[in-house]
Amino acid sequence: MDIEILKTRFYYTFVMFLLHFQFVPCFCYTTYLFGDSLVDAGNNNYLFTLSKADSPPYGIDFTPSGGQPTGRFTNGRTIADIFNFLFNLICSGEALGAKSFTSPYLKPDSAADAFDSGINYASGASGILDATGTLFIGRLPLNVQISNFEKTREYMVNTVGENGTSSFLKDAIFSLTTGSNDVINYFQFFSANVSRSAFQDFMLYNLTMQLKRLHGLGARKFVVVGIGPLGCIPFIRATNLIPSGRCSDNINAFVMGYNQKLKRELDQMNTNMGPNAVFVYANSYDIFMQLILNYPNYGFDNSDGPCCGGYIPPFFCYKGKDDAADITSSSLCGDRKRYVFWDAYHPTEAANLAVADKLLNGDQTNCSPMNIRQLYTHVFTTLHD
Repeated sequence: MDIEILKTRFYYTFVMFLLHFQFVPCFCYTTYLFGDSLVDAGNNNYLFTLSKADSPPYGIDFTPSGGQPTGRFTNGRTIADIFNFLFNLICSGEALGAKSFTSPYLKPDSAADAFDSGINYASGASGILDATGTLFIGRLPLNVQISNFEKTREYMVNTVGENGTSSFLKDAIFSLTTGSNDVINYFQFFSANVSRSAFQDFMLYNLTMQLKRLHGLGARKFVVVGIGPLGCIPFIRATNLIPSGRCSDNINAFVMGYNQKLKRELDQMNTNMGPNAVFVYANSYDIFMQLILNYPNYGFDNSDGPCCGGYIPPFFCYKGKDDAADITSSSLCGDRKRYVFWDAYHPTEAANLAVADKLLNGDQTNCSPMNIRQLYTHVFTTLHD
């Protein structure tokens, strides 16, 4: 399926969705985002860290910034950006520009967006575990991200009171995209001494603890994104000398085992946490693997290498300058829409769009117990019952 056809289908679906609700009192879609560089919207710009995306050509296709870097680790929008932009159309009936995207928590005055587009707490190089990403120096682990949400919640209580805050939060979406860096760190440092099962369980225990912590703070609608096929990202392929067209079966097996445990845990939480709590498992592994295996069907020419940064370490993706004119100091592909990977770790906006389509409209093999569109409908119906 060509990427332009995919875009048309994606936006058509949302137009139909808009028309369905056009005579219903409006509810602005508000989301609070937690996770790693896959969804970081610029928090790491405010940290002393080696994990940054604050220089060109990052953001080259991000329209609200005029193609300037924002701290997003891709050429354009993340999957979270795509959802927020489109769901805000439901509320306003028009694109809201930069206000369609969640503000990074560390941006000055971000608390003012807590009742509007929401806030993004994600941080590149972070993980479920506090120690993950230590080599990058600054980052906000999941535990710290939720502590930051607690501060946002205090602001909300001071603004509208405890009852108003609790009522608002029960209809907001809490999205978590984390775990990839924990897995990479495991294979880099711990796999010789810690069993796979023990590390998977340790990750899951800590993630579950944080989900319950958010629930205790008033969250009721969750999207928990499983880990994608890390064995197929350019960094892993290159450092493990994986031939073109192949992935690391070893790392992918670990990821699949963890995701299976995560889904079972979320199913159990859906049973135990009461009818007003919904935990959606987003199966990014299978969705992204199908994209990699069948990339020509989605309009891609390359699913192996990065668009920016080259095929061998250190994979730097940056644009330098000389005295005469701007030059691209790292290799950059000619057509970014034809590549699945933007750099050695992260998808392109085009790949994010293809994955977002499956999460929005897919069946229970893609999202369980409901897809993202159904979750929004669930929130909308709950609000207006």
